Amino acid sequence: MTTYGIIGVGSIAGAIVTGLCDGVDDAPEVVLSPRSADRAATLSARFATVRTATTNQAVLDASDVVLVGVLPEQAPEVLRQLTFRPDHRVVSAVAALPFDDLAALVAPAREVARSIPLMAVATRSGTTPVFPATPSATTLYDRLGASLQVETEESFDAVVGASATVAAYFDYLGTITSWLADRGVATVDAGRYVAATFASLTDELSRPEVDFAALAQAHTTPGGLNEQFAGDLEQAGLADAVRRGLDRIHARVRSAGGPG
Repeated sequence: MTTYGIIGVGSIAGAIVTGLCDGVDDAPEVVLSPRSADRAATLSARFATVRTATTNQAVLDASDVVLVGVLPEQAPEVLRQLTFRPDHRVVSAVAALPFDDLAALVAPAREVARSIPLMAVATRSGTTPVFPATPSATTLYDRLGASLQVETEESFDAVVGASATVAAYFDYLGTITSWLADRGVATVDAGRYVAATFASLTDELSRPEVDFAALAQAHTTPGGLNEQFAGDLEQAGLADAVRRGLDRIHARVRSAGGPG
């Protein structure tokens, strides 16, 4: 069975380990780097097939597939200190590290891929973009929900940009919640109501082919409240603002600046 090594045990790495091991009969061996010692210790104590190595090199020496999850600005320094084998399969979760730079840093490893995992991998419900679609990357993320094979690096970087919209989504829900609280609804109840409203849309979003325009139309009654609110946001230039923000993120990722 494949042994996974993880360099950089941040929150996403923790979610990947959880997805691989929680409630799974055939959980793989996972070797964690000693960075983020508290999180690594928690994961090692929770899952029988997970252990923490003494050094990053020890992680590589014990692993078949190496998942790189360090911060973008740390990646070059961390990876240059490591000795990879030709048979290592490398999967990077560093959003702003271009493929050519990654491949050079992990040479002579020959199977190299980029990926954008999100926290949903912890419950094996994530769809994770990969470029290129190497066997090890697609196998890993298919175990954690599904992999999305992206054809070009420019398109992959656009998907990286789209993944940077999650915080704005929660800010949007938070604004609705605080608006309700300002009008006398208890904050806890307001948050519960807003969360339930949007969580109830999950089934509509889980279809193989999602048509957002059709979904918007289905929730719009001519002359109704949804139509009025959507029109107000359109008049305020929301769509243009979203596109401008995504353009700036895409440019930043393409220049290897990395998302915050």
